[in-house]
Amino acid sequence: MKALFTILMAMLFSLNVTAKDYFDQAEQVTPLLPGMSIPAFTALTPDGKSVEFDPANLSKPFILTFYRGGWCPYCNSHLGEMRTLEKELLEMGFDMFFISPDQPSFLLDSLKDQNLKAELKAEGGHQLLSDASMEISKAFKIAFKVDDPTFEKYKKWGLDLEKASGHDHHLLPAPAVFVVGKDGIIQFQYVNPDYKIRLAPSILQSVTNDYLKRTK
Repeated sequence: MKALFTILMAMLFSLNVTAKDYFDQAEQVTPLLPGMSIPAFTALTPDGKSVEFDPANLSKPFILTFYRGGWCPYCNSHLGEMRTLEKELLEMGFDMFFISPDQPSFLLDSLKDQNLKAELKAEGGHQLLSDASMEISKAFKIAFKVDDPTFEKYKKWGLDLEKASGHDHHLLPAPAVFVVGKDGIIQFQYVNPDYKIRLAPSILQSVTNDYLKRTK
C-alpha cells in the first residue's frame, strides 16, 4: 500500500510539473529549437494594432528578438546594436521585430535610451511588439517567473513589472533571438538565461547570409 501511495504521489507531481507553461528560473527554459515550426501567434504594436504570425502563411523570413522590457538597460543596448543591421536585413528580404512583456502603451515610452526612443518613435515603432500576457513567450518555451524577493527588489528600484505589463503574472522571457524562415521553420536561435550576455550582430549577419545562400 505504501509503495502504491508513493507511485500515485509521484504521478500527481509529474502531472503538476508538466501542466505548467512557464519555468521557475531562467536557467530552466527549454526553447524551441532549429528545425521546429513556430506557433501561430498575434502580437500588438504600440498603437494597439494586431500583427499576426502564421507559420503556414508568411510572406518573408523574419528575426524575432525577445527582450525583458524597455526598463532594462541591457535590452536597450542590445536593441540599439541589432538596429545597426536592420536596414541591411530589410534590404535582404527579412522583417525584424522586437517583442517584450511591456503592454502596448509602454513599448516606446518605457525605453531608457532616449536616442533609441526618438528613432523608433519617428519610424512609428512598428518594430516593437507587445506580449503582455506572455502567451507568446510561453509558446516559444522561454517564459520564467520572477521570484518574490526579486519582484520586491525591482519595485524598490522603481520598476513595477505589473504596471509595465498590465498583468500580475510576474513573468519575463529569457532574452532570445529566433531567425525564422519563410516556411515558418526556425533556422537559428540564441537563448541565454544570463540577461547580460546577448547575441552579437555579426553572428546574426552570418546566419542570415547563410540562410539566403541555402534557399536560393
